[in-house]
Amino acid sequence: MAETTRKIAFVCSKGSLDMAYPALIMGWAALGNGVEVMIFFTFWGLDIITKKRMDALQLAPVGNTSLRTGMMGLPVDVGMPQIASILPGMTAVATALMRKKMAEMDVPPVSEFLQMLQDGGAKLYACKMTADMMGLSQEDFIDGVEIVTASDFIDMTEGAQIVFI
Repeated sequence: MAETTRKIAFVCSKGSLDMAYPALIMGWAALGNGVEVMIFFTFWGLDIITKKRMDALQLAPVGNTSLRTGMMGLPVDVGMPQIASILPGMTAVATALMRKKMAEMDVPPVSEFLQMLQDGGAKLYACKMTADMMGLSQEDFIDGVEIVTASDFIDMTEGAQIVFI
């Protein structure tokens, strides 16, 4: 009986800074364990692989009830009051604090992480329907991204563990 390669497929549907990293981190860990990695970007997740957006992703504090001030490098670890998150400039502040914390931990920026994944053998796919709907073409995406239909992706991921982010 032939040994089959373990496969994992991530579906990224959100394009905020905090939603980009789970698939990137888990994909990198999977590659390190010899697992075949495929990542499908759809709806706002396309921002993660769009040249103009990938390094400008933001962390919106509105509605993020788990956002804690300590994780962002502030001296007190308390939950951010939701009313404070609607103040002008809070998205920029939260984004800057998260980027600073990630840089301190040597977490690569999104563009570098995507390159590392591709260099390691991960396959990156853009959803054709969503790309068409948003007026995006192959030139809008980083090199190495293939535009496929959802049906094609389902066929490619047969036998894979699928993680929706």
